[in-house]
Amino acid sequence: MSSNNNHKGTFITLEGPEGAGKTTQLKLLSKFLQDEGIEHVITRDPGGTSLGKPIRRLLLNAESVVSPVAELLLYEADRAQNVSEVIMPGLAEGKVVFCDRYVDSTIAYQGFGRGIDLDLIEQLNNVASQGLKPKCTILFDIESSAGLARLHPSGHDRLEREALEFHQKVRNGYLELAKKDDTRWRVLDASMPMHMVQEQLRKFVMEALN
Repeated sequence: MSSNNNHKGTFITLEGPEGAGKTTQLKLLSKFLQDEGIEHVITRDPGGTSLGKPIRRLLLNAESVVSPVAELLLYEADRAQNVSEVIMPGLAEGKVVFCDRYVDSTIAYQGFGRGIDLDLIEQLNNVASQGLKPKCTILFDIESSAGLARLHPSGHDRLEREALEFHQKVRNGYLELAKKDDTRWRVLDASMPMHMVQEQLRKFVMEALN
């Protein structure tokens, strides 16, 4: 099918707490968009570039001991590279760019979860992202204990191993962000059956592209 050019350079981000299933749903969405002839790029935050891959391993390694500020700065370094190398070039080529997590993850996890000053995070987010904001952010919302129960018990990474209270703060942070800006945010109930989540995701994406 020929490429559809009505939505040149649209930036869409996916957010959500652990176990919300957004990465799986993004793969299914990609197949749908391919069939529709919609050119798109998928990246992730952290780990969307060759520089970012080792940063992701450091951040998520269950054996790593990372101070909250070092964690914050590593995420921002990864993001700066991803924006320069993948996101902005993709948008310049007129593609739809999807990022699995972006600046809002840092506000939810390092701000609401870790308690780092939100103004500092906003400043660093702006520097790393070069001020680039998504047109649409889709929040895969799920109750914290339900999300964590979906994860494979043997493979928990450093963040997944945090206490339930931390994950609840992250989720509440996301919901607060979504409430503050309902023009950009779309909230999706990620506890629904997979096919219904995919249906809702496609609906939100196609609305953002029109």
